[in-house]
Parts: sequence; C-alpha cells; structure tokens
Amino acid sequence: MEKNQPTLIEKILFKIAKQWIAGDTMDDALKSAREANSHGMNAILNQLGEHFTSNVQVSSTVSDYFTLVSNLRRSKISGGLSIKPTQIGLSISVKECIENLDTIIEIALQSQSFVWIDMESSKHTDSTLKIYHSLFEKYERLGVAIQANLKRTQNDLEMLLKKGSKVRLVKGAYRESTKNAYKTRHEVDKNYDKLMKMLFEQGNEFAIATHDSKLIDRAIDLSKKHEKKFEFQMLKGIRDELKPILIKKGFSVSEYIPYGTNWFPYSIRRLRERKRNILLLGSSFIQSHRV
Repeated sequence: MEKNQPTLIEKILFKIAKQWIAGDTMDDALKSAREANSHGMNAILNQLGEHFTSNVQVSSTVSDYFTLVSNLRRSKISGGLSIKPTQIGLSISVKECIENLDTIIEIALQSQSFVWIDMESSKHTDSTLKIYHSLFEKYERLGVAIQANLKRTQNDLEMLLKKGSKVRLVKGAYRESTKNAYKTRHEVDKNYDKLMKMLFEQGNEFAIATHDSKLIDRAIDLSKKHEKKFEFQMLKGIRDELKPILIKKGFSVSEYIPYGTNWFPYSIRRLRERKRNILLLGSSFIQSHRV
C-alpha cells in the first residue's frame, strides 16, 4: 500500500519548520542541544506529540524520556526537559500523569536536569496546575508554563507565586474562545506585560518565553529594578540574531528544542499563535541561509 504523499502546504511548511524543529530523532535533538550549549545557551528538549490515549503510546513516550535524560547525562549536556501532560497520561487520568511524571523527574534529578510542564489548551489548565502543585511539594526543580492569552492567568499566577513556584510565561498557542481568552495582539501583550511585572516583583526563579522585542526590552528594564533569577527562553531557530546579544549582556538564555515526527500540528499551532511569528520565522530563515 502506498503511503499518502505530503501535500504542497506540508512540503512548504516542512522546509520552514526545520528551522525550529531539531529533526525526527533523539539524536537530532541531542545534536541541537550540544550546539545550543556551544553558543552559551541551555537546552530544553521536548518530544513532539500530545493527547495520547493509548497506554502503549504513553508508556513508550515515558520510556523515551528516560532514555533522553540518560543521554543528556552521558553527553554532559546542560539542559532539561519540557513535557506535555497529555503525552504522558493526562488523557487517561490525572493519577496516571502524576505517576509517570514523578518517575521522569526522579530520573532527571540524578543529572540535575530541570523539568518544565508545558501548558496545553484551557480545558487542561486546572488538571495541569493540580499535577504541578502535587509534585512541586516534592521537587523544587520543576516549573510550569502559564499563558498570557488566557483571562484566568493572573489569578493562577497569584496562586503560584504564593507557593514559590517556578513559572515560564508564554503568550499562548492554542485556539481559545473569546470567553476564555484575549484575542487581539494588543490585549495579549498588555496582559503579558502585567504578568511579567508580577513575576519580577513577587517571583524569583522564572522564565520569560517570548520572541517579542518590546517585551524583551521591558523585561530588561524590569531586571534593573528587581534583581531576580530568571532566563529568557526562545525557540530553536528564532531570533538567533538576538540570543548572543542577550548572552553578551549577561542574561541567561535557554533554547526550546522540539523533535520528533509529530511536527505538523505543532508547526501549524506555532504559526497560528501570532501572525508575527511568520515574519520572525521568515527573517530567521533568510538570515540562516545568507552566504
């Protein structure tokens, strides 16, 4: 039986997607991680895939993360993991996800690897925060992403800060209803700025995950007023011209490196996230191919 041939849009998107996805395999991800380290950045590795409902698929993914952690330690790569709850059991049950994540973190701690929990669509927010709170009591080297496009996030952040949580602030990449989320770029940016100010005033160990120059400049200004431990996080292949400038200024930068064959839905979501991402990707693509 012949395999379905990729559509024209898939072929075009794959050429662009290769900018911010390491490749299909774990070896591709480790190669990108070593490259990030060589440029003074930590690596945050994420195996693509989500909404797994099969126990076999979940077990396989958990096993892959075990192998990934082992390879990070063996290769002496400075970095950690970022995991989506629905790829390690949340679509089966909260209990399943907690047990699997608990085991991954235990192994990650042996090599001092930090673990981030990615935030997915708003229907999973309550469960994800529940999972985070249950495990953060046990593991300090555990962080969770929050999304500036969601209207609920200020309340979530207030609760997280009271518990001393480690937070990654992102804009948000999932399609949400007007009831749940801000829709315009201005609204999202305004909320991001407000949440970022809360982090600098009340937080201590957090990540500013954005490619937006205005928000990055705002974070730099806030860092002059509030001496806090934080880092900038950016996708592999995006804003590569800015990363060394931030490092030279003394800021910590981590590169988020996704890998795996499930690249298409992830890539579509990245482009839907903000129209500006298309411009950023195009700019990064052109710069990387200059002779």
